[in-house]
Amino acid sequence: MLSPGFRQPSEESWPAVGLDVQLLRQEGWQAQPFRQFVLKLHSRCNLSCNYCYVYEMADQSWRDKPVRISPEMLRLTALRIAEHVTAHDLSEVQIVLHGGEPLLCGAPFIDAAARLLRSVISPAANVSIRLQTNGTLLTADMLAVLLEHDIKVGVSLDGTARSHDARRGYASGQGSYRRVSSALRRLAADPYSSIFAGILCTIDISADPVATYESFLEFSPPRLDFLLPHANWSTPPAEAAAVQYGEWLIAAFDRWYGHNGSGTRVRLFEEIIHLLLGGQSGSEMIGISPVALIVIDTDGSMEQVDTLKSAFAGAPGTGLNVTSNIFDEAMDHPSIVARQIGVAALSDRCLACPVHKVCGGGYYPHRYRAGDGFRNPSVYCEGLRGLIEHIGRRVRADLLGRR
Repeated sequence: MLSPGFRQPSEESWPAVGLDVQLLRQEGWQAQPFRQFVLKLHSRCNLSCNYCYVYEMADQSWRDKPVRISPEMLRLTALRIAEHVTAHDLSEVQIVLHGGEPLLCGAPFIDAAARLLRSVISPAANVSIRLQTNGTLLTADMLAVLLEHDIKVGVSLDGTARSHDARRGYASGQGSYRRVSSALRRLAADPYSSIFAGILCTIDISADPVATYESFLEFSPPRLDFLLPHANWSTPPAEAAAVQYGEWLIAAFDRWYGHNGSGTRVRLFEEIIHLLLGGQSGSEMIGISPVALIVIDTDGSMEQVDTLKSAFAGAPGTGLNVTSNIFDEAMDHPSIVARQIGVAALSDRCLACPVHKVCGGGYYPHRYRAGDGFRNPSVYCEGLRGLIEHIGRRVRADLLGRR
């Protein structure tokens, strides 16, 4: 049952249809307040990546968004966040500056945005700010601003120059690896190493996994995250079967684990190990921990995780906007609730699987199937299960060997 005011997704399926939020609340379930706010500063990008979920997939709503968030909308968003923080007595929140490419806003705008966000929200809670960028605009002036405001920087890089340039280039066809790798070397050195958060890599199944992993080591990233390409049951992975992605990740894991991580943390592998040992996930990519994230677009609209744009047009929408709604209203949206109810959101097939509490059904956008929605295993199910079971065997063998 949908609450009044919510926009029905363009495809009526679970959880928009079939998830009764009122009943869940009557039975004692409580929503988690938002602790991570993904703030879209700029809706355009200076690269033309061939797998981009914003520009190349089902949802093309970026065309109707303001190019850049206005100072007025930024202030209103900050006030809404402060309001949410106060209402739920949160001690800390994280703001993620995102795009498009957020650095297209320019250093003076980033400087002003950071000052405004902290001045409005910090009286109520500690504010940590992160920024995700393609790395091409990390100039000296920009890095100086990011350092001044202690804004942690994540950079997207897809492995070797060959893999990266084949997928992450300019509209002209020119690759971006040279510029990104140069920026990463600067970011990895003092004084900027303190704000270097890590590297995001979308897997290129045609590339050698060990060579891909080793290509990152020259930049000494504090953390590396491997991402599966956005696909689902209606638009399956184009290049390979799901099991092959699992095999790719197993090879990368064995290289990483066999060298004690080589000083670089790999989030996916660490999360799986943590979950296998009885911990909770800190990542929305895996596990069943509640997801407490919301996106604010350049027009002030509140959205679910924006990678849902890979499923169908309108999939991330809530019908809410900071101009007229508070964040608590979004906490009742069925699609947000679905990502907070743990195993109750999983399909029967998932529940029958011995690793479902580790896998968590896989990344939510990857579960979509036209007609019945998101109550499915990940389209990468077979590969994820193989990876989890492989990691479990290796970790178990090491633990038994130490007794």
